[in-house]
Amino acid sequence: MRRALSDSIFLRVYMALLLALVLTLGVALGGFQLTNMVRLEAYQTHLGAAPMTLLTQQVSTTPEAERGEFLARLSGVLDARLLLAPAEVFDLGWWEQRRLDAGRPLVRAHADTGWQLLMQVPGEHQVLELRLLHLAERQLRGLMDLLRDALLPLAPEQRADMLAELQQVSGLSFAQLPDVPDTLDAQQTSRINAGRVVLNVANHGRAMALYARLGSQTLIKVGPLRGFETTPPALIAAMVLAVITLLGGVIYLVVRSLEARLTRLEKAATRIAGGYLDTRVRIESNDFLGRLGMAFNGMAERVQGLLGAQQDMIRAVSHELRTPVARIRFALQMIEDMVDDDFVLRQIKGADGDIEELDKLIDEILTYARLNNAAGIQLNMTLVDCREVAEQVCETLAPLHPELLLSIEGESFEVEAEARYLQRALQNLVSNACRHADSRVLVRITSDPQVIRLDVEDDGPGVAEDDRKKVFKPFARLDDSRTRASGGYGLGLSIVQKIMHSHGGSVVVDHGKTLKGACFSLLLPRKSGKLGREMPVVLPPVLPTLADIKEDA
Repeated sequence: MRRALSDSIFLRVYMALLLALVLTLGVALGGFQLTNMVRLEAYQTHLGAAPMTLLTQQVSTTPEAERGEFLARLSGVLDARLLLAPAEVFDLGWWEQRRLDAGRPLVRAHADTGWQLLMQVPGEHQVLELRLLHLAERQLRGLMDLLRDALLPLAPEQRADMLAELQQVSGLSFAQLPDVPDTLDAQQTSRINAGRVVLNVANHGRAMALYARLGSQTLIKVGPLRGFETTPPALIAAMVLAVITLLGGVIYLVVRSLEARLTRLEKAATRIAGGYLDTRVRIESNDFLGRLGMAFNGMAERVQGLLGAQQDMIRAVSHELRTPVARIRFALQMIEDMVDDDFVLRQIKGADGDIEELDKLIDEILTYARLNNAAGIQLNMTLVDCREVAEQVCETLAPLHPELLLSIEGESFEVEAEARYLQRALQNLVSNACRHADSRVLVRITSDPQVIRLDVEDDGPGVAEDDRKKVFKPFARLDDSRTRASGGYGLGLSIVQKIMHSHGGSVVVDHGKTLKGACFSLLLPRKSGKLGREMPVVLPPVLPTLADIKEDA
């Protein structure tokens, strides 16, 4: 059950981490998408900055009375709509208005209406709108003609300043060349010399440059204009995979370290539950697991101190009871020698029986305290024949219960155990069965590949299923009586359980299949090989049962 709980906790942790990785993947993809959108907006802004700067400068130098005709003529040249209007007409947002006030162009892309480029005319409150359905060669040639017309009236120094300004606002390259470059072919050269605008596509179609003649000795070059390139999907996938792999590796190492520390804490708790009360957790850090380990160690020390004090008290009280019991018995024997009254002698005999019962109870308490000692008990483990032990127990108890039939079934099986304690455990079970049996008690010895099983079955009333755990508790009785008729002191089965745990086995109770009464079973693990000599072993009084061992396996 502990292993299942631990696995369930770590399964939830791994599921949470998997969800975190999926969310990280989503955030990464969203981040890449947002980055591409920002890059596209910056690309569009830079691409439209040069023509809009040129157009607004031309508009600002044109008289207001001639602006309508000027815009109509440019609309025909560019195959686009040009509109000059106040800023309020365009339904601008706060951020867009701040952008125009700073003298920067604003680019809007619409799937149906195409491109909308806005820029405020320098020194005015008017905004020039250029609306393009699509960007084609005609618009590029028209803008190049417009640039050439704007440069022709200017002096060489003014031309250079204007081209530098356009290059600064757009990020494009504007240059004046003394002659046609060698990269252009003869046809393109003849077209340039004829005063036409030439578009030259280079770099496998990924870039484009525009050339136009400006006078007889000067050539204007704009570009290269490069198309917008989004981040390749393969690169995005590789980067996301690398990030997830890195995060997964880091998370795995963190969780693995956490799991290892929790596993050590679980093992320490299991050892303490098994009776190794001196077990402590190694404190490695001052984090929450370190604080948990310190609290665990404090709890273990407290439990160890309380159990030690309890055991010391039980042993002290039990030993101290022997002296007054012995004095009372001695006094009764003296009184018995001094009187001849039959009534008094009967009372003395009854009192002597009570003293005998009290003496047996003290022996049981001392035995239980010794088996439950946190320091463990000394076991001399040898190969013991289970059938011989059963025969010795039945021979000892048969004269005490002549009305019952005690029988043994099964072959001889050897088990590694302390013979004295194993005999005590089996004797307690057989004595318990004799007290509750109607006519018969059966001891059955069986074996399987993992355990040796000794069943003690009777034909009595049996044990109710709800009481099967209660019977192993110290001083537990299935009735409220403390008379001799019920027998026992409530410690016999507890002693059996402690003995079996100290041997690495367990004791269970079930409904008998043969005699239909109670069936108590001793389960001892089988050992591989034989012992050549006695081997002293110190085992704790409480170890996991075979059911726990199988569950952990």
